[in-house]
Amino acid sequence: MAHLFVSDVHLGADSAPAIGQFLEFLGAHAARAETLYILGDLFESWVGDDDRSDAGERVCAALLALTGGGVPCFVLHGNRDFLLGAGFAVRSGCRLLSDPVVAELDGERVLITHGDALCTDDHSYQELRSMVRAPDLQRRFLSLPLSSRELLADEVRAGSRRHTARTVPAIMDVNAQAVERAFRAAGVRRMIPGHTHRPGVHDLTVDGASVQRIVLGAWYEQGSYLSCERGSFELRALPR
Repeated sequence: MAHLFVSDVHLGADSAPAIGQFLEFLGAHAARAETLYILGDLFESWVGDDDRSDAGERVCAALLALTGGGVPCFVLHGNRDFLLGAGFAVRSGCRLLSDPVVAELDGERVLITHGDALCTDDHSYQELRSMVRAPDLQRRFLSLPLSSRELLADEVRAGSRRHTARTVPAIMDVNAQAVERAFRAAGVRRMIPGHTHRPGVHDLTVDGASVQRIVLGAWYEQGSYLSCERGSFELRALPR
């Protein structure tokens, strides 16, 4: 059986087609897998585990059916849903993992990560990332009423869109030196990130060794996933 990977699904109130396709993916593909890894930004926004939006309820129920059927599902935090917590884990049956993490797939150690920490040329984003990941700030945010958190999240997303529109695209991609450092630190030959929405397979050389970075795609226009079975890795599209 295969290990499956998805990232940047960005599910929310305005993404009914993507939700439908993701639920179909869970039933048609993930239900037959050995494991499912979700590498961040499953949701367009997650303001706390007390969020009971229709999109969140449908997705958590489908994930609970998957995990209850015997398929382990592991989830990393993304830049849009870094507040996923123990409540989400209970509702979905998923296990939250630290980012980055090394997973063993068919005997090979593979580094998996959301990937935003590798985009070190985007200095303003990295400053924001450090700020919102601070435990004290997260505790203060989660103490606010749900309606206030939703308004603040809307403002942050609007700011993110403005930042993306005025920033040179190359700056928002990964930094080559950061990628090399990640390979060295983990001691692996393969890395699977998401975040950049630029799916592809990149063969590199680090310290004289051949390595590979397999980037997962986003689900805005169509679904996509990575399949790993018996040491073979394949990016697959799910036309909508």
